[in-house]
Amino acid sequence: MTIAFPEPDESVLARREAIRAKLAEIVHPEALIVSEDERRAYETDGLTAYRQMPLAVVLPSSTEEVSAIMRVCHAEGVKVVARGAGTSLAGGAIPQPDAVVLGVAKMARILAVDFDNRTARVEAGITNLAISAAVSHEGFFYAPDPSSQLACTIAGNIAMNSGGAHCLKYGVTVNNVLGVTMVLVDGTVVELGGQHLDAEGLDLLALVVGSEGQLGIVTEATVRILRAAEGARPALLGFPSAEAAGACVADIIGEGLLPVALEYMDKVAIEITEGFAKAGYPLDVEAMLIAEVEGCDADIDEQLRRIVAIAERHGVTTVRVSASEAESAAIWKGRKAAFGATGRISDYICMDGTIPTGQLPLVLRRIDEIVRREGLRCANVFHAGDGNLHPLILFDINKPGAMEKAERAGEHILKLCVEVGGCLTGEHGVGIEKRDLMTYQFNRADLHQQMRVRAAFDPGWLLNPAKVFPLQGRIAA
Repeated sequence: MTIAFPEPDESVLARREAIRAKLAEIVHPEALIVSEDERRAYETDGLTAYRQMPLAVVLPSSTEEVSAIMRVCHAEGVKVVARGAGTSLAGGAIPQPDAVVLGVAKMARILAVDFDNRTARVEAGITNLAISAAVSHEGFFYAPDPSSQLACTIAGNIAMNSGGAHCLKYGVTVNNVLGVTMVLVDGTVVELGGQHLDAEGLDLLALVVGSEGQLGIVTEATVRILRAAEGARPALLGFPSAEAAGACVADIIGEGLLPVALEYMDKVAIEITEGFAKAGYPLDVEAMLIAEVEGCDADIDEQLRRIVAIAERHGVTTVRVSASEAESAAIWKGRKAAFGATGRISDYICMDGTIPTGQLPLVLRRIDEIVRREGLRCANVFHAGDGNLHPLILFDINKPGAMEKAERAGEHILKLCVEVGGCLTGEHGVGIEKRDLMTYQFNRADLHQQMRVRAAFDPGWLLNPAKVFPLQGRIAA
């Protein structure tokens, strides 16, 4: 929905022009977007149900330009919304009225690579895949791999603490970022962390990762690069029920195995994805796991043997262990294409709750009940190994009341995640989508303390306002 506001008077229009003029003094003319048609591309992010036109969009090319922009906006009391690639699925990069969108897309350089110490210094607008591509010739890679890794930027990954299919073994963004350069709300530039683990001082870096652009604008980051394993191989496992697949996941983790990835897809997701990717997925199963392990050939064989044995205890009906790079690529092609394939056939809302893995069988059953109660369908695709659920609730936006039903189902699913000992979000952030559910997970004292920390960095609440925290009013530090 587009958020409607009263038409501005002449004094407001004049102030807007004055702010745009000051921004025009900082960046190249092509880096300042003010026309309505061009601004429209920035009125929403991946959560397209909500839209709001920004005052202006500015695309700086350096930390110095970001600092100058923030000084202007701070002096004028202008709200600023940081934006990477706009792939956020929780509304984290949707503008606010009269806000400036500060995009880091032009800041996409590799600044330095230190193979001896296994680090890379990069600008915040670079994509995950671009980092891996820049270091692959020496046998290294950058581990976090969200499904949007072809497009999503390090800036957005840091804002939402993103993970991906391989986070089970290698961790999420906070485990792979060693330091950042960040511009504070008043334009001050600070360095947090460094090129080594356990940097001196308070661990403010862990506070910034996952803060959704509310503490400052990250312009550069030092990330860990890892030596690629000797080999890796996925296995595809099909089950007669969702509960059996969920129980298999719990037992794999419970027996101390650590696959590099452990992904889940239910029957609806399998059928949708196979129709698009032609990956050779089994259509006669109710649920499917992709378990990938890595190491030398002997280690891979032993790990897969144990995983298949566990799957057999849970009635697995399809077992396909990859025998070639082409077959591995096909298995992952389907999983990576799942969201896009779903978007071809239906509108959907993608949820992002996280649960203890032992609760998977119960939660999968309850999700089905919740969605059916609203008369809708759901395609479940998620990172099963760390319990990060991504139910895709399907609906027809042209059908009156359908979106409201989908949102209601999503709310009940997220509450379920909290009820079983999990949390509202794993990697998509809170943004607008889950803002009003924060009171379900956190009590008043919890939220008050989080808001005080936020206010310590941004007393005027100018950075990405109206996100994360319920709208009962802001507080001072």
